[in-house]
Amino acid sequence: MSAPSSAEEPWPVRTVARKIAEWINRLGAVWVEGQLTQISARPGTGTAFMTLRDPAADISLTVTCAPALLRGMELSEGSRVVVHGRPSYFAGRGTLSLRVDEIRAVGVGELLARIERLRQLLGAEGLFDSRRKRRLPFLPNRVGLITGRASAAERDVLTNARARWPSVHFEVVNVAVQGPTAVPQIVEALGKLDADAAVDVIVLARGGGSVEDLLPFSDETLCRAVAKCRTPVVSAIGHEPDTPLVDHVADLRCSTPTDAGKRVVPDMAEESERIRQLRNRARRALHGWVDREHRLLNALRSRPVLADPITPLRNRADEVRGLRDRARRVVRAELGAAYTGLEATKARLTTLGPASTLARGYAIVQRLAPDGSTHVLRHLADAPPGTSLRVRVVDGSVHAVVPEES
Repeated sequence: MSAPSSAEEPWPVRTVARKIAEWINRLGAVWVEGQLTQISARPGTGTAFMTLRDPAADISLTVTCAPALLRGMELSEGSRVVVHGRPSYFAGRGTLSLRVDEIRAVGVGELLARIERLRQLLGAEGLFDSRRKRRLPFLPNRVGLITGRASAAERDVLTNARARWPSVHFEVVNVAVQGPTAVPQIVEALGKLDADAAVDVIVLARGGGSVEDLLPFSDETLCRAVAKCRTPVVSAIGHEPDTPLVDHVADLRCSTPTDAGKRVVPDMAEESERIRQLRNRARRALHGWVDREHRLLNALRSRPVLADPITPLRNRADEVRGLRDRARRVVRAELGAAYTGLEATKARLTTLGPASTLARGYAIVQRLAPDGSTHVLRHLADAPPGTSLRVRVVDGSVHAVVPEES
């Protein structure tokens, strides 16, 4: 046991290297899965060197083995393998490697089974749900394109998109689209374009290939990165039969890069024709409305009341004058009748009133009875014929006394 190191008693490099080697040796043998990126098996050497890379991260590990392990195996850069070995630390160079004693190539059947298990996992998490997919903008300001450098997929997307809308702008990011470095580079490009506010849609484009070639686009890390993007993502991987998992996560799946170029932007000729048709429809609708209103206005103007508005007014004025004259005559007749009745009533009142009687004078005729009593005669006809009247004035009034017959 070595004493703890300190500033006064530091460990030498050999001690540190030895302790690291001792700790690593205690790990024992492990099974490791990854992609081969470099294979070096020179004839006459007793050791073959390879680099095993994590397909989902930018991490690699040196692998050594006996050249006999590689004989009879069709391994190449990008092959997915499972190795069994023991990690070892070389103190002289300060390097870590994995000494393997067994290598198993991951077959297509196993790859497809793993993809299917991942498909079920991501589907259960809702990453394939159509409700989370976003609509593409009608006319994107800038299109982000992630594809291989100078690839046919890049050419197909750019050519078809610009043929439909010549003024479309692209932000092209070239990455590895197969092999162990593909997933880290694509994820980095996605993050870069998603953070760019000018990019309205992102296109992942790659041509066709084998299952192994398209394997990065079924990687869990890439699928989750696409699901987290705030910018709509279009997947255009391979051909129509190819359906990597990223197709199900993306907001829009295109069968080919050519199809992506056609669907990411509208067709200027089609839109111009649509605008022309809409303009014609609007013109016809406006002309129809104007014609309809013109006919209605003509119909209204042809009516007598609008064709000759003065005559009805004159007729109404004549009616008003006639009614006014009639009312005046009726009022005058009523007033005349009332005045006549009033004068007649006045005349009767004057005739019957005491003032009239006093003005013309009056007489009180009394009949003198033999016994000397007098009776006032209401009418001279009440006096017997041949009756003589005796008149006397009492207090200025004339009294006629009718003597009683003997």
